Amino acid sequence: MGIEFTPEEARALAPFFTNIDRPVFALTNLPETVKGALFARYSRSAKSVRRLFLDEFLGQLDRGALTPQPAVGSDRADRLYARVLSEYGDDSVAQLGGAHIACEGVSNVLTKVLEWGRLMAYLEQSTRYVPYTDRPNGQWKYHVPAELDRSPRRDLFVRTLDTAFATYARWIPAMEAHFRARYPKTPEDSDGVYKSVIRAKALDTLRGLLPAATTSNVGLFGSGQAFEALLLRMFSHPLEEVRACARHILVELRQVIPAFVTRVDQPERGGRWIDYLSDSRDDFKAAAHPFISDLAPEPRDEVTLTEFDPDGETKVVAAALYSISALPDDQLLARARQLSADDRAHLLRRYTGRRQNRRHKPGRAFERTRYRFDVLADYGAFRDLQRHRLLTLEWQPLSTQHGCVEPAAIEEAGALADWRAVMDGSAELYDRLVADGLREAAPYAVVMAYRVRFYMDMNAREAMHVIELRTAPQGHPSYRRICQLMHRAIADVAGHRAIAAAMQFADHSTVELERLKSERDLARKRSRDHVV
Repeated sequence: MGIEFTPEEARALAPFFTNIDRPVFALTNLPETVKGALFARYSRSAKSVRRLFLDEFLGQLDRGALTPQPAVGSDRADRLYARVLSEYGDDSVAQLGGAHIACEGVSNVLTKVLEWGRLMAYLEQSTRYVPYTDRPNGQWKYHVPAELDRSPRRDLFVRTLDTAFATYARWIPAMEAHFRARYPKTPEDSDGVYKSVIRAKALDTLRGLLPAATTSNVGLFGSGQAFEALLLRMFSHPLEEVRACARHILVELRQVIPAFVTRVDQPERGGRWIDYLSDSRDDFKAAAHPFISDLAPEPRDEVTLTEFDPDGETKVVAAALYSISALPDDQLLARARQLSADDRAHLLRRYTGRRQNRRHKPGRAFERTRYRFDVLADYGAFRDLQRHRLLTLEWQPLSTQHGCVEPAAIEEAGALADWRAVMDGSAELYDRLVADGLREAAPYAVVMAYRVRFYMDMNAREAMHVIELRTAPQGHPSYRRICQLMHRAIADVAGHRAIAAAMQFADHSTVELERLKSERDLARKRSRDHVV
């Protein structure tokens, strides 16, 4: 990895990390708040967690409170967990213990695998706040898949991605200058706020030049059960990078929660499970190919509402009535159908209540109806939306066949020729890898401006959360637009106007500098905290 610590730093780190020289490691002997805060810094820092711990946390912590304590009764607890899990199969026990794991220098292909599960928490390095301009050991920050090690295309892969990164890095100053000219600094904004907003706008605009092979740092927190499920999926994955990361994670988990992962590599337990996942995936792909291989994708809008219940609002009203009555469900549904549309809308408004902000959510009645959206968006926007885990989300393999986005600012700043050269190079490399039988590894070559197709299937309560969060003014324009279209589809296509109206914090405004208000608020908060 090229990570080096002085002997003194290594001694300081050793009690709190399961290793100090590998890219995957667990956090130990630290307060839960410190672990969470360390991972939270991933979003806005290019540093590793161990370096952040040394630079920003160690000096502020009570060394006495951090002294590792003997694990009282740990051997007995491990034996108990092992007996319950292995002999009785009570998987719920594995939900009661967990771990913090850091995976550093992993590709954006792998991050999507790590972030698949619903029952884990993740934080990932952000392309909005962290410019990918560093070259550790003279290399740009991207992963070269092992599948290319014996391929004649490896050199082309490296040259193409080097060009993409060099183009990205070269255009950051020019793009910042373009936005400074377009949005001059106002007297009310400090130099720090203005610089941060302009930098974020430039990086947002240029992130489409970064390939899916771009490496990132990811922090994971999950229960033993969630980690077991993650490892089984990873060990069955066709890509070597994913399987290698699974091996690293398993080594680290066995230092902190060994009893929870004993079954993963047992041939008769996890081994059979891994084989099932791998075999069923491959068998279905072969069986399905004759039925779809002759079809070409039909044109679709960026967002298409493909499935909804026309009776959805009525069912939500019936579900709302359920919790405050003694009547059976079907009787309440019949009564809700007898109500006028105005009466149902009135009841939904009263059920929703006086929401003061987007975190004030109505009850579970909104889970009675659901929406399925088919989305065709750039990979950068997909990366943000994919992290919503409670809904059902599935994506298709990343490719170049759906074309790419082209932000207006790219042409305005004079970067169009370079942008298109990177797009063409990515598409050419992808096609050659596929032609050479390297289809599984080909997505590494695809830059994030290319579109990927995915669906999001969610109930109305989850839709409220996603839409209100992702249409906030500080959000990236790509996913803001997608969620604005979802909101309109709920009202106009599904006809669920009362449900759409309940999403009162959905923001349809046009925003020029997305981070400006948020950075101003942060600056005011820092100022107040400093005064206090």
